[in-house]
Amino acid sequence: MFAIAAGLSAPAHANPKYAGIVIDANTGKVLYESNADAHRYPASLTKMMTLYLTFEALADGRIRKSTPVKFSAHAAGEPPSKLGVKAGATITVEEAIYALVTRSANDVATALGEMLGGSEQQFARMMTRKARELGMRRTVFRNAHGLPDPAQHTTARDMAMLGIALREHFPQFYDYFSTRSVVVAGKRLGNHNRLLGRVKGVDGIKTGYIRASGFNLVTSVRSGNRSLVAVVMGGKTARSRDAHMVDLIGRYLPKASTRDKGMLLAGRKPSASATMASAGAIVLPSTDIPTPDSRPTDSIVAYSGQTVTAPTAGAARAAIAGVAAQPLPIARPPAALGEPETGEGDIDLVETSSTPSGWVIQVASVGSVPEAEALLARVRQEAGPILAQAQPFTEPFQKGGTLYIRARYAGFGSKAEAWDACAALKNKDIACYAVEQ
Repeated sequence: MFAIAAGLSAPAHANPKYAGIVIDANTGKVLYESNADAHRYPASLTKMMTLYLTFEALADGRIRKSTPVKFSAHAAGEPPSKLGVKAGATITVEEAIYALVTRSANDVATALGEMLGGSEQQFARMMTRKARELGMRRTVFRNAHGLPDPAQHTTARDMAMLGIALREHFPQFYDYFSTRSVVVAGKRLGNHNRLLGRVKGVDGIKTGYIRASGFNLVTSVRSGNRSLVAVVMGGKTARSRDAHMVDLIGRYLPKASTRDKGMLLAGRKPSASATMASAGAIVLPSTDIPTPDSRPTDSIVAYSGQTVTAPTAGAARAAIAGVAAQPLPIARPPAALGEPETGEGDIDLVETSSTPSGWVIQVASVGSVPEAEALLARVRQEAGPILAQAQPFTEPFQKGGTLYIRARYAGFGSKAEAWDACAALKNKDIACYAVEQ
């Protein structure tokens, strides 16, 4: 059982989505908590459990790092962030791990879930059962990636438990979370966690974002003999979330114990084979949590600071207002920071600070994000199968002092593929051109 001592709660924050917790990873003592047991959407923090079950399968010898992970049409069709593997193609388990810890690839998470569970639904049952075994009593998983599902929820405390479980149960694999850049399937993937290499002692773990949750982050810190696992959920922007995490580290790392009391989670849980055999017994409950309004991607605003050490209390206070002190409407990162807003429709947009690389197709350049989104939705409907596997995204640019929004589709494996798709669109009287990002 997870041994956490009760800590004093901070005053309630005005931000209705905010939740946070800081745990001394040597003793399990809670050093800070606010709304730590309130239901929140995990977003791509979900992939921490996908990775836990992957590591468990590796440790048990059921799979190897070289085992191929095949992509079904369902997995290949997941919205961004994604690796862009075509249906029927494969990558190795190790490549899949790298794709999750860096790009937070939704298609890869689904492919892993289908391989380990037989189906994504069955894998979600395995995930929820494992959560119960780890003491995560307020968490329910419905998918392997964290894209919105009204019944998928967690808490800051549960995510902290999972972060500690990953560190303690799989030290042989935990270093994957510190990967800052890696090449997978010919693509260079950078880590969404901007605190890696910029905050002394940070060695992982995972970022996450959907509109319903705001910007989430689980962070592991080790400095000297002190160690923390901290969780921030509901940030208004990635920048303010990161700054708040830096502030929490600065406040509470000096208060952490220097004496390690051993495992905080009781030994090994029931075997993976037992988990798989009884996974069908888990009934995923319904919930009255409001349905998220869209399915945006795991998103990040570039963290512009240089390498920093743990600050003094309040050093980042001005920068964290968006997390701890202000009400959060549905999170919409400011376009001024290079992160276009997402519309209210059912279209899935790439919401990363760095736009997709490779060959893309542009169908318009217009004056606003809503206009671009509406056009992308209309073009996809008219294009039919031509753009079935393409990922729509918007990209702001300035010309002559005026801001414009490009409406584009990514996901083409080569120049020829992009040109052929554009030619097919032109045959449908849809103007376009192909360009390499």
